[in-house]
Amino acid sequence: MPSASAPLAPSPTPLLAAEPPCRRILVFDSGVGGLSVLREIRRAEPGADIIYVADDAAFPYGAWGESELVARIVALMARLIDAFRPDMVVIACNTASTLVLPGLRARFALPFVGTVPAIKPAATATQSRLVSVLATPGTVKRDYTRALIDTYASHIGVTLVGSEHLAALAEAHMRGEPIDEARVAAEIRPCFRRAGGQRTDMIVLGCTHYPFLTAIFERVAPWPVTWIDPAPAIARRVSSLLAGAGRASHAEADDVGPGRVVFTSGRPVPTALAPLLVALGIGEPVRFVAPRDGV
Repeated sequence: MPSASAPLAPSPTPLLAAEPPCRRILVFDSGVGGLSVLREIRRAEPGADIIYVADDAAFPYGAWGESELVARIVALMARLIDAFRPDMVVIACNTASTLVLPGLRARFALPFVGTVPAIKPAATATQSRLVSVLATPGTVKRDYTRALIDTYASHIGVTLVGSEHLAALAEAHMRGEPIDEARVAAEIRPCFRRAGGQRTDMIVLGCTHYPFLTAIFERVAPWPVTWIDPAPAIARRVSSLLAGAGRASHAEADDVGPGRVVFTSGRPVPTALAPLLVALGIGEPVRFVAPRDGV
């Protein structure tokens, strides 16, 4: 089982006073795929103070047993909330959301927004009545995903495709490493079905890493489909919750500077990734909080 450490303390950069204080949102993922969610939140809430946490020391989450992963995320989240005092946490990871959201909401008195496969909008929009869900094996096998299908898509054909390698390929692609498009094509091929004279017309992206591969998906797909990214809906939910929230909880709680990123591995940012972080308002130069003793 992989072992990993977690950050204990925030950056010492002072938070500039603002009236009223901006909202602080902690966006959490196993790697850098959650930046697809952060991108939409930044568009919806350009004034938000966003802390992005990539638990890359434990990536990929699929290598962990469920109980061990839940324990890790809950313990890590306690440290992050104590360090950064967010007003809201977005779990920008389907695997983590389907496993640990109830436990997080029960333990911590702040809003948590999860990421789940966008099966409902796909079932509403499909013309062919053939939809595929492309996700990690863990997300595909979860009862939560099956329940979404039973609730919203029992009247159509839904194909669940658990990809072993796409998240890692997306992570490599975002870090500027070359990837074999033939491998991508092989991973998505099971999503494309024909039945009753119809063919798949909607593919739900059930992992936040996947939107960064959409251009490649479109190039290697057997035919055109609509790729459904859940990030815009997540951003709308964040805006809705913030609109009804009270005073920012971190206003006098700490001295963390806005727009930070945490990699729990402590590895430096790849050169290819830095421009994306800067474009998302994470800061220039990008600064990191190194991990210390922890889970």
